Amino acid sequence: MADKKNLLLLFDHPTEPVFMDKGGNGTVFDVPDSYVTDRYNQMCKKVQRRVSSASEKNVQVKEIAIPDLSCSMRLGRSEQFSIFLKSHRKMASHLIEIFTKMQTVDELQSVAVYARDRVNPVLFNYALSVALLHRPDTKDLELPAFAQTFPDRFIDSKMLRSMREESFVVERSAARLPVVSSVKYTASDLDVEHRLWYFREDLGVNLHHWHWHLVYPIEAPDRSIVDKDRRGELFYYMHQQIIARYNAERLSNHMARVQPFNNLDEPIAEGYFPKMDSLVASRAYPPRFDNTRLSDVDRPNNQLRVGIDDMKRWRERIYEAIHQGYVLDTNNEKIVLDDAKGIDILGNIIEASDLTPNSTLYGDFHNMGHILIAYSHDPTNKHLEYAGVMGDASTAMRDPIFYKWHAFIDNMFQEHKRLLSPYEKQELSFPDVRVESIQVESQGQVNRLTTFWQESDVDMSRGLDFVPRGHVLARFTHLQHHEFSYTIKVENSSEATRYGYVRIFLAPKLDDRNAPMLLEQQRLMMVELDKFVVTMPPGSHTITRNSTESSVTIPFERTFRNLDKLEELQNFLCGCGWPQHMLIPKGRPEGLRFELFVMVSNYEEDKVDQTVADCGCSIAASYCGLRDRLYPDRKSMGFPFDRKPRRGSEILENFLTPNMCAVEVIITHEDRTEKLREVPARS
Repeated sequence: MADKKNLLLLFDHPTEPVFMDKGGNGTVFDVPDSYVTDRYNQMCKKVQRRVSSASEKNVQVKEIAIPDLSCSMRLGRSEQFSIFLKSHRKMASHLIEIFTKMQTVDELQSVAVYARDRVNPVLFNYALSVALLHRPDTKDLELPAFAQTFPDRFIDSKMLRSMREESFVVERSAARLPVVSSVKYTASDLDVEHRLWYFREDLGVNLHHWHWHLVYPIEAPDRSIVDKDRRGELFYYMHQQIIARYNAERLSNHMARVQPFNNLDEPIAEGYFPKMDSLVASRAYPPRFDNTRLSDVDRPNNQLRVGIDDMKRWRERIYEAIHQGYVLDTNNEKIVLDDAKGIDILGNIIEASDLTPNSTLYGDFHNMGHILIAYSHDPTNKHLEYAGVMGDASTAMRDPIFYKWHAFIDNMFQEHKRLLSPYEKQELSFPDVRVESIQVESQGQVNRLTTFWQESDVDMSRGLDFVPRGHVLARFTHLQHHEFSYTIKVENSSEATRYGYVRIFLAPKLDDRNAPMLLEQQRLMMVELDKFVVTMPPGSHTITRNSTESSVTIPFERTFRNLDKLEELQNFLCGCGWPQHMLIPKGRPEGLRFELFVMVSNYEEDKVDQTVADCGCSIAASYCGLRDRLYPDRKSMGFPFDRKPRRGSEILENFLTPNMCAVEVIITHEDRTEKLREVPARS
């Protein structure tokens, strides 16, 4: 029986033939002759004998009858794959179906080995990743980070060249030096938007977006892969939180909140020049110039035809449905957009996923928005250009327009939320439970948090093809903060033990004009920091919690890790989650005022009856849910800030009930870098 961990080696060196050595110890797949592509048929055995003599492990591949892969092979090996394109999703869905229907790991390994050199490398990576995440016999595998198999999505072309040079010239990997990423390579200080480089181009932030779409694919042959609990609501909430976090970073840099891109006829003011090359396509990601206008896209090679009028029509129908309070399915039956399920239905319609009740009527709004922007430089394929970064889930968050587009998408969701009745005091209160105080402590300072820059290394050797083996490190500078802890004092005045759900949020106190924020504005900037359950016997209690325990984030080591020490991460199986080093906003050198909010709600009302233990993934549940389980909270995502405040609660102070508390916290940014060992400058 095949060792299922060998399947992970198929992600290594994605454009090299499958019979080349894989992994850190030089594992070789012993491929049947019939599985070798025509190009390498004559030389496969010769190459394998050469690499096998130096390898430590040979993996026998069982020869089986291969299913028809022709659908998935329609996309050329050197073309660009995008989950936002329906034709590409169909190809991926076909391959996912083949992978998931294989009866055993042996059969899965055989068909994956056969497919690997025949289908598009990124499509293969996506399909195999989705299959491994959802097969009962492989879902416990730790998928390699996408950045380590496709580094071209995360570093500029100059850095990629330097990494190849280091690998080729320096034979011993122990003697190789890290290749240092420039902190400002996409634009100069003349571009105001470039102040946000550390957020938009952060490795962990972009990995989060890619991995979220792996866990929640838009389309799949098995409906259960897509139809996860509250999937549409999670699409709304995860992206809403990205916009809230982005706006906090904008305020940290003396910038106004992001303006929604809600007029498709207006030019896109901000250009973006990614400076990246695609290893698969062997060409550069195309830029978008300032003031580019969107045009109808007609690209028959992608089976793609979508116009501005289509987008406007879908938008109006969605807004009409929101104001009517119902959507229509394909049988013209009404589906009510109620308080509980309405946001979930809208999420599946707006994205749109396979779960949309009527794709003909409501279209493919969010996905086609990505596509219109991604092809704005060559909408008719006149110049044979590929999509810009907005066409790829792993690169889209690098572009300023991503946030303007998703701010508009969020406005559509907020239109629905504003029509819901505000939460009344009794819906927010927890009888007999009072939060007396909350404070945070870091480095001996109370209610003061500090951010700074930090250097970290990532081994990207497994994504460098046709170069000598061994570690090749990329060094990134990223935002970091000192760890902190919460101290919450709570009183349970009843005579019984109560169970509470602690909800912690953070939001700026002042707007971009330095005026106090009204709660209707501030609630949209509430960033969730943590959510956890506490037991409260009668009397007073002090609850402490460390920032590294956050229900929002994945551990720092999940982003910056050693490829050969995956056993250290056996408990971090999800991979989906906000990066720990980006938990709090940057703040300002002089300090930026935030309000830290805590609420203890009644867990008996909020809990979902299910077994959470051993679900395989229990971290970062706030943004990513739980694997194979229901979302672990009955309340709406973002509660209690997902609806407009009740009358008389124009500011946060007036919104508070006894089971809530808020305190001012100052976030200060120190413009210093915690460096690793020095690396000589390269020419």
